[in-house]
Amino acid sequence: MSTTVDKIKEIELEMARTQKNKATSYHLGQLKAKLAKLKRELLTPSGGGGGGGQGFDVARTGVASVGFIGFPSVGKSTLLSLLTGTHSEAAAYEFTTLTTVPGCVVYNGAKIQMLDLPGIIAGAKDGKGRGRQVIAVAKNCHLIFIVLDVLKPLTDKKIIESELEGFGIRINKEPPNIVFKKKEKGGINITSTQPLTHLEPDEIRAVLTEYRINSADIAFRCDATIDDLIDVIEEKNRKYIPVIYALNKIDGITIEELDLLYRIPNSVPISSEKGWNIDDLLQMMWDKLALKRVYTKPKGKQPDYNEPVVLRAANSTVEDFCKAIHKSILDSFKHAIVYGKSVKHQPQRVGLSHVLEDEDVVTIVKK
Repeated sequence: MSTTVDKIKEIELEMARTQKNKATSYHLGQLKAKLAKLKRELLTPSGGGGGGGQGFDVARTGVASVGFIGFPSVGKSTLLSLLTGTHSEAAAYEFTTLTTVPGCVVYNGAKIQMLDLPGIIAGAKDGKGRGRQVIAVAKNCHLIFIVLDVLKPLTDKKIIESELEGFGIRINKEPPNIVFKKKEKGGINITSTQPLTHLEPDEIRAVLTEYRINSADIAFRCDATIDDLIDVIEEKNRKYIPVIYALNKIDGITIEELDLLYRIPNSVPISSEKGWNIDDLLQMMWDKLALKRVYTKPKGKQPDYNEPVVLRAANSTVEDFCKAIHKSILDSFKHAIVYGKSVKHQPQRVGLSHVLEDEDVVTIVKK
C-alpha cells in the first residue's frame, strides 16, 4: 500500500515529465492541487501525531518570537548564548541541541524571545528526524533566523527553504492579492484586474474541481500563479513569515569572500564565535519585525522614554495602545494627545481609531 510520501513522489514525477501547454493545463492543475492536499495530510496526520512533541513547545514571552533554524553545528546555540546570555549546549558535533531552548533579548526597549531549535535535516518536511516538530515551532514565530555556514551558504539555503516551503511557510512574501469567497450556489465567478499570464482558465477549473468547490467568487488583483491560487484556498495551512539569513563563521573567510556574501538578499554575515556584526543582525531583526515603540506621557509630566509600550500590528491604533497598558483604560477614555510622526500638528488630539507610528508620544485624557 502506497504511503503519503510515495504518492507525493509519484505526482512529482508525473508533473516533471508532463510538458506544460494548453492541452495539459487542466491535468497539471489537478496534479498541483492533489499534491497540495497530500502535503497537508502529511504535515497534519490523523491520530494526533503532528504535535510539537516533548521539549519543543515553550511558554511564549515578550512582544515577538524569533526561531533559529539551521542544519546541525552551524552555530545556532553559540548565537543564542551571545544574544541572550542563555546557555544552550554547543559542541563540535551534530545534534547537540535536542529540545527548544528559549532566551530573551531586550532591543529598543522591546523584550523579544529567541528560540534555539534542534538542527533539521534534508527531508524534514517528509517526517525525517525531528523536522516536523522543529518546523511546527518555527511556524508560530514572528521571524525566523536561518543560520547558515558561510562555506556552503547557498546550498544549505536552498534545502532549508524547500523544507520550510513544504511545510506551508512562505518566506519573505506577502499573501497573494486574491479575494476568494465560497458560496452556497451561483457557480464560479472569476474576475481579474489585469491579464493572468501564468494561469490558464483550465488550471483554475482543475484546482477548484479537485477541492470540490462548485460555487465561489474569485477576484485576481495580481498576476497570480497556480501556486498562489492554491495558497489562498489552503489559507489556514499557510504562514507568511519574514526570514533573515545569518551567514555565520565569517571569521574563517577572506574579505573578498565576505563581499560576495553581502550580495545575498535579507542576509547578515556574522561570527557568533567572535561577536562580529551582531548589531547589524539585531537592527535587521527590528526592521523585519516592524515593531512600534509608543511612549507614555502622563499629563503635566515628561514622557517616559525608558519603558515604551511596544505594539506589533502594522496598523496599531490608540485603542491597541490602551489595551496594551490595561483594557480598563477604554472605559474612561475621552481622547488622546499625540506627538510624533503619525500626526500633522504637534501635538494633536485624536480618537481611539488613530493609527500610531514608531516613537510616538501619547497622553491619555480621561472623562
